[in-house]
Amino acid sequence: MSNTAIISVVDDDESVRKALDGLLRSIGYTVRTYASAPDFLSGSGPEHTDCVISDIKMPGMSGIEMCNELAARNIHIPIIIISGHPGTPPRVKAGVTEPVAFFPKPFGCAELITCIESVLKRTI
Repeated sequence: MSNTAIISVVDDDESVRKALDGLLRSIGYTVRTYASAPDFLSGSGPEHTDCVISDIKMPGMSGIEMCNELAARNIHIPIIIISGHPGTPPRVKAGVTEPVAFFPKPFGCAELITCIESVLKRTI
């Protein structure tokens, strides 16, 4: 299977980045990984990404703060939030696109892939 979509994984946990990188590459996606939201935002990541999978709690800038920053830049990318903390994610600012899904860690790979495929069908 070959997918042309680029998925960016933003997570401060290297093991999570590696696991998602391997999973997504195994089904044909191009994957870019970032250790922090500022790393993702500072380069061409936002302009060359079809979907983002981001941890919610990271040092420096959270996944929700990253959503707010993308909206401030008028960049609208589907974002899937993952979290090692139970409960629902905090709300983003009014007028900002909500994350498309929230997955508490650990999550099922099949469910994540189904979510990504669904998001990409709507945006590509």
